[in-house]
Amino acid sequence: MANEETLSRRDLLRASAVVSVAGALASGTGSIDRSKPPKDTETDPDPYEVTMEPVGTVEFDAVPERWVAYSPGYADMGVALGLGDGLAAVGEQYDADRYDGLDGVGVGGRPATLGGDGPADRGTLRELDADVHLVDPNQLVYAPAFEFNAADVADVAETVAPFVGNAIERRDQPWHSYRYYGLYEAFEKVAEVFRRGGRYEAFAAFHDEWLAELQAELPPASERPDALLVRPEGNDEFAPLRIADRGTSTKQWRDLGVGDALADLNAEELPTAPDGTVGYATIRRVDPDVLLVRGHDDLDRAAFEEAVVAPMRDHDVGGAIDAVREGRVFSGGPRHQGPIRNLFATERAARTIYPDVFGGRALFDRERVVEIVAGEE
Repeated sequence: MANEETLSRRDLLRASAVVSVAGALASGTGSIDRSKPPKDTETDPDPYEVTMEPVGTVEFDAVPERWVAYSPGYADMGVALGLGDGLAAVGEQYDADRYDGLDGVGVGGRPATLGGDGPADRGTLRELDADVHLVDPNQLVYAPAFEFNAADVADVAETVAPFVGNAIERRDQPWHSYRYYGLYEAFEKVAEVFRRGGRYEAFAAFHDEWLAELQAELPPASERPDALLVRPEGNDEFAPLRIADRGTSTKQWRDLGVGDALADLNAEELPTAPDGTVGYATIRRVDPDVLLVRGHDDLDRAAFEEAVVAPMRDHDVGGAIDAVREGRVFSGGPRHQGPIRNLFATERAARTIYPDVFGGRALFDRERVVEIVAGEE
């Protein structure tokens, strides 16, 4: 039975959606509040609202302490706000140890893994007993990691804690008929949930300043490559992904001026198998300047060459692809990115694509990031 402390916290954090969860799942309605809190206000006792599609407007009577994020990108947002100790659970692709050189930045202990032992259901979220779920509720219904329907989502929002989130990694989900958010637009909403607008503003200012300096060093547009981004599907088959998609998973490539080798090709010009995959022959036909392969972000260059590039070179058709022959096959970067992971992803991408410009040097100030996360800026 829940103790008195739990009941008190749950009563304080009961949130009411102006647009019902079931209605939002069906229609994707909900207005957008674009206001920016000027400072961290987590100790302010007044009720407050956060508006984000697809759920709509959610009212909080107190700042959440214990939280769940399905997407590791949203987990990273919470960590960037200095809230890692409150993370109760996250999706299975989250690597909580990858905050290299950022002393004191990370999560407390080891969060539970959603979907790690089979599909998560309504009971899973009840047991976690979080104060807020940073999850697009549609992902609960459509992602294989969950066993939910719209009624289950509505019940959890009413009896456990509300949902605030939007699936933003890519922009081609057939069920995502409502507004998408950019990485920092979503990050701002998360900051509003936790009343840490000051930390968000400091991080956004740092990001914008740093990116402008980085872009000033890029070579002219005519000297920047077009890249084909693919995800291995086994048996020498790959799922083609579009850099121009504008999802957060490809932000670093767009920010670095890398072109999309598929940008000018329609479906008829890009023959795919019934499952949407392409083989080496199609990749050779596209003939990208650079081939980016997703799913190997944890490997150093030597391990990447052994695991990914060597099998391509040994393949009759794969070895004839110019990018493979000339050593221009690189890691596609992480699928899930929050503000911190995006800094690392952009740094690695810049060194990879423009080694003569950026070399092996550190491209962002680690200490300043630590200070922002700690609320010292």
